[in-house]
Amino acid sequence: MQPALNHPGWIDSHCHLDEFVAHGGQAYADTVRARAQAAGVLHCVIPAVEQANWDACRALAHRWGDSYALGIHPLFTPQAQEGDLAALERALQAHRDDARLVAVGEIGLDYFVPGLDGERQEHFYREQLRLARQQNLPVIVHVRRSADRLLKHLREVPVCGGIAHAFNGSEQQAKAFIALGFKLGFGGAVTFERALQLRRLAAQLPLESLVLETDSPDIPPHWLYVTAAEREAGTAQARNTPAELPRIAQVVAELRGISVADLAQANFANTLQALPKLAGCVMGTVR
Repeated sequence: MQPALNHPGWIDSHCHLDEFVAHGGQAYADTVRARAQAAGVLHCVIPAVEQANWDACRALAHRWGDSYALGIHPLFTPQAQEGDLAALERALQAHRDDARLVAVGEIGLDYFVPGLDGERQEHFYREQLRLARQQNLPVIVHVRRSADRLLKHLREVPVCGGIAHAFNGSEQQAKAFIALGFKLGFGGAVTFERALQLRRLAAQLPLESLVLETDSPDIPPHWLYVTAAEREAGTAQARNTPAELPRIAQVVAELRGISVADLAQANFANTLQALPKLAGCVMGTVR
């Protein structure tokens, strides 16, 4: 039973729910989504990462009344082909009237994982920005040690805003994304007390620039995190789920010194502003 809420409900702006199907089957994934609903998570945005999971993400969004994005993640660029970009263009065109397709994503750049070809990443990123521009869709961007390069390409190939997912850059970079019409995604990482800069940004950036996310099943909050020593001793890493979003939100609200209800209202409005097609999904006008 969903708890009584004094706000419109939570939107998880970034969760890879198809991973739960891959991990435990459809019934397990349905249970994960139902638990999130019971915790007050009204809606989830499901970003794809490669051509192989585009159909799965779309099907899950329709199954649960959620929404999805289509794209090629930078970590999947080593195996991606030029034909995948053509396939993405066809898919975006084919589903352009699907109200649950709300963005191009997850796309971007990753300069943290060793061995990735930077030029190849940038090629796929720019081409996907062009497709987003062509379809007038916002983008959901992966930002890991890559904010300045991401911003450079966004200035050269401007799009209609979007979300800088799992933002962990500087205040200057944050303001640059905001100036380009982006919201900044905050999730489990902000719950760690040692994440001083990230927590300062979550506390001090304009409230209208923040959206909440879990990145399920990744980026667990501190209460789910299992250390390397614990894993070595046999403790399994807990899987993050969208049901953790209200507790993550509680941390952000405390950092900002505002009520959870006020944060929920802002998150709702900010996410709809970042992903305009989402409005029809969460307002119940889309079937």
